[in-house]
Amino acid sequence: MLVDDSVDVHRLLQARLKHEQIRLIGATRGKEALELAERSPPACILLDLDMPEMDGFEVLRALKDRSSTCNVPVIVLSGLVGSEDKVTAFDLGAVDYVTKPFDLAELRARLRACLRLNQLLHLLAERADVDGLTGLGNRAHFNKRWADEVAEARRYGHPLSLAMCDVDYFKKINDTFGHPAGDEVLQRLANLLQAECRSPDVPCRFGGEEFALIMPNTSPSDAAKVAERIREAVAELTFPRHPDYHVTISIGIAGSEAGAGELSAEKWLEQADQTLYQAKRSGRNRVLCTNVTPSSPMKLAG
Repeated sequence: MLVDDSVDVHRLLQARLKHEQIRLIGATRGKEALELAERSPPACILLDLDMPEMDGFEVLRALKDRSSTCNVPVIVLSGLVGSEDKVTAFDLGAVDYVTKPFDLAELRARLRACLRLNQLLHLLAERADVDGLTGLGNRAHFNKRWADEVAEARRYGHPLSLAMCDVDYFKKINDTFGHPAGDEVLQRLANLLQAECRSPDVPCRFGGEEFALIMPNTSPSDAAKVAERIREAVAELTFPRHPDYHVTISIGIAGSEAGAGELSAEKWLEQADQTLYQAKRSGRNRVLCTNVTPSSPMKLAG
């Protein structure tokens, strides 16, 4: 995004940056820029300081004060060459400062460096939410997505289900064949979850040999059908190094037909965990389902 009150600067950069792999959007006023950035945060902002109504320092301060735009890198473009202005810009969160009239080749190089930095930051943020062994979302990712989905279900009354999956007798796998074999089981299960679940579903590694599957807009009965398909597929898995060995999983589901009511995300998760433990206590290799009804007791169904 280019934020500058000069139409000539917009025309110049649109022409000179057209061969870069970017889409340049423009704003000529600070308030307009803030509205655009809030609606769709850009990968980088080129920001002029000398603008009417709301100068660049005010815009920069507002960008860094908002959670949706605080991580967007900002390159300041300014005719102000004093060190005090540069220090102020950097103190407010700018990543670079280019003085006018600027050299276009240098500006392109600085912009590319800024975009590379932004991409690396996104990759780091994504990896922070990814389990290193399975490639699924990790516990931190689950916690965020689950809280969001429960809030969404509560607000709109949408159905929502959560399936907790646990590998049966996993310790025996590690003890008999070694931890590399256990890791292979977890990786194969993760791949199967990604293949068998539907596009809106969110599979995560909850911890150890336990996995979670968030199923938005899914009733408990429909969630049970998905879970049963997954359970059957897991039972059919084969492992080349141990062809005679088969793995099974137990699955506990807590789901609601119409929203979360007053039930918190934590209590809902507890109900799914309790249902999983009931599935394991009653023989393993099975799916049990709880209809989440905050005002009445849990009801288990096979």
